[in-house]
Amino acid sequence: MQRLCVLNVVGLTPGLLPHAPRLSQLGAARPWTSPVPAVTATSQATMLTGLPPRDHGIVGNGWLYRDTQEIRFWQQSRLLIQGELFYERYETAKMFWWFNQATNARYGATPKPHYGCDGSKAFDVLDWTTCDLTRKLGPFPFFAFWGPGAGIASSDWIADATALVLREKQPQLTLCYLPHLDYDFQRLDHHDPTRVAEVDAAAGRVIDAAQEIDAKIVVVSEYGLTPVSRPVHLNRVLRQHGYLRTRLGPFGEALVVPDCEAVAVADHQVAHVYVRDTKNIQRVAQILRDVPGVAAVVPPGELQLDHSRSGELVVLSEPDAWFTYYYWNDDRDAPDFARTVDIHRKPGYDPCELFMTSRARAAARLFQKKIGMRYKMDVIPLDATLVRGSHGLLASHPDDGPLIIGPHEPPGDMSGFPAYVHSLL
Repeated sequence: MQRLCVLNVVGLTPGLLPHAPRLSQLGAARPWTSPVPAVTATSQATMLTGLPPRDHGIVGNGWLYRDTQEIRFWQQSRLLIQGELFYERYETAKMFWWFNQATNARYGATPKPHYGCDGSKAFDVLDWTTCDLTRKLGPFPFFAFWGPGAGIASSDWIADATALVLREKQPQLTLCYLPHLDYDFQRLDHHDPTRVAEVDAAAGRVIDAAQEIDAKIVVVSEYGLTPVSRPVHLNRVLRQHGYLRTRLGPFGEALVVPDCEAVAVADHQVAHVYVRDTKNIQRVAQILRDVPGVAAVVPPGELQLDHSRSGELVVLSEPDAWFTYYYWNDDRDAPDFARTVDIHRKPGYDPCELFMTSRARAAARLFQKKIGMRYKMDVIPLDATLVRGSHGLLASHPDDGPLIIGPHEPPGDMSGFPAYVHSLL
């Protein structure tokens, strides 16, 4: 039986590959084209199905659910993807790839906290590898997976867990997700080669295990990150023109989505804009086209995003700009969750969660938690100018975009990935 291991090294580009000797040794890198938006959920859905977003339905990392009028990000159910996933034909270990709940992958692990009725949260993973990962490797370092402490520790744990599963279970197909380059490349205005070397070392341990069981190895990435210097607040613009509705309450200002005539769901450098009344679409489009930092406002069909989950309009930023979800005009009115790491409550992606206002404040909050007091970890800044890297647009140069490394002739587009995997297996 032929075996295959797919390493998803997020943020790796042909231009960065010289700093990754273990990955470089696997072969020549080929640039390949992602869908738009070039974000994790959409790129992975296209890789897994070979379909464009208009068909698989994953139009971003999050979207507005029109039936419930909720904006929800980072949902994990495989059932959200419309279409066959190539790994469903094989005995698969799916290690931290997205859409990893309700999956039929034989083995796998994915982050999943426990939630108490009092609002408390205990970090953990779902592990159906039967390898008892946390007992053998220690607890998954959740604070290194996202938030101000995000760093190499989470990718190291995932790599070691994947290597363990490869050796113990020898699955026919293994999918491994290593997110390390996503973190500092959003914090920094340069691509530090040290970070590439760190994730290369983690990938090397997976490569060693794959080679021990005679598995072929393919390396992919979802996008490259580009330097940015301009945050663009689309919802504040819509509010200024009377399209947005909010409600001030005891926990700050809440976005009242059911009453919004237009609302922007911001996702890095791309935003879906949902317009309630079709007669307002052209007016909203013109307002947003005039916003500095906006490159284009188009109907979703121009980007193969014409799915029922998409907005009536899709907004693309200039290469040096990115879109915030911010809708309040005064930081004193910001909702309480804005200053916390809260990826499911925020109505848009927030890279400021990678920063911290004060380590002393964080320590004080942890002390409150330790002695049993109610607390909130309100240490996330509201200064969007801190963000120095983003993604979502197609790369302006092949060296700065996503790549694929593999035997024979890898595809030049993510839509060709299922056929490529089938040919290797």
